[in-house]
Amino acid sequence: MQSSSLVKIFVHPLMVLFFLSQTVFAQTYKTIHENAVVADTHNDVLSTVTLEGLNIENDLTGKSHSDLARFKKGGVDIEMFSIFCDGRYGKGSAFNYANREIDSLYAIAKRNPGKMEMVSTWAQLQHALKTHKLAAMMGVEGGHMIEDDLDNLDSLAKRGVRYMTLTWNNSTSWATSAFDENRKAFLVTPYGLTEFGKEVVKRMNALGMMVDISHVGEKTFWDVLNTTTKPVIASHSSVYALCPVPRNLKDDQIRAVAKNGGVIDINFYSGFIDSNYAKRIAAFMNLHKKEYDSLIEAKSPDYAINFYFSKKYPKDVQGMRPPLSLLIDHIDYIAKLVGVDYVGLGSDFDGIESAPQGLEGVQDFPKITEALLKRGYSKKDVEKILGGNFLRVFKANVGL
Repeated sequence: MQSSSLVKIFVHPLMVLFFLSQTVFAQTYKTIHENAVVADTHNDVLSTVTLEGLNIENDLTGKSHSDLARFKKGGVDIEMFSIFCDGRYGKGSAFNYANREIDSLYAIAKRNPGKMEMVSTWAQLQHALKTHKLAAMMGVEGGHMIEDDLDNLDSLAKRGVRYMTLTWNNSTSWATSAFDENRKAFLVTPYGLTEFGKEVVKRMNALGMMVDISHVGEKTFWDVLNTTTKPVIASHSSVYALCPVPRNLKDDQIRAVAKNGGVIDINFYSGFIDSNYAKRIAAFMNLHKKEYDSLIEAKSPDYAINFYFSKKYPKDVQGMRPPLSLLIDHIDYIAKLVGVDYVGLGSDFDGIESAPQGLEGVQDFPKITEALLKRGYSKKDVEKILGGNFLRVFKANVGL
């Protein structure tokens, strides 16, 4: 005689509700992200990837933080591509190098008319957003690239550059950097903007070019805020109170940017997010002191040294990365200090060797939306952080 049995599985109603709520939340954050305008105000892929021979039209997963397909996957609508060269480039070379990078971006856009569009005006931006193309914009990272010549600044503006970071780590003859203002061996009088530096800021206001105060020293910062007639941008800076490094902004600076109507775009670099990251890196470097000393002797810049070690010892560097929650803490801090209208995103992808866990590249921007919603931010506030605040500042600078 054959018998059959029916196995009954009891599922608690609360478990069903939990899984349903998780599914609905996943759909919600993805929908909010897809419908929002997502702006990233700083990406170094041109100088660290394109000019090194790699092509962002290809899949560069595992080789870079960025490529065209992953911009799309991450829902990035506006990317400010950094035009960068370090302080080893000066008069006779820096301006030309900047133009090489600009040429590269224009060439990429020309080859991919269905995927991206060069944008420098409000009308062009609206067209790119309407046609669902990546709005490719440019920011010059370092005032040394104008080579002390306002005509060069005019030229960069005509080519579509829409912000300039007044200094990189190296000071110019007319503005001092955060790096230099904080090292005792650097003797310059006075710190801040010279009269020519103030002329640069005024010319940028007239050209519709956003003044970027990331990287500048405190004295320069205050001189800028006392000179500009337009809202400023901190294209890739974080909060000093949470991670006290010279590149981050102190509370009085954050309040001043808010009063100015500007926006602070949080930098994803682990060393600017996590106050303990520098200690972990120092201990790691000490374990590889011989290699580190040889790179210092060869006069390699700090960022090149960091990239060297991250590529040679990826598992070690991976283990030192902070959680994503610490990045959200920086957004939270600014929102609570001055309001949600003055904070955005400036990843610094492809200019950093370490970002928080889970942020492997531009494809992972939706994770920030998810984290913000879990923190209790409303849809409207998330949309401001993702790109709405940048749009306001951009429009105030360039006009209609």
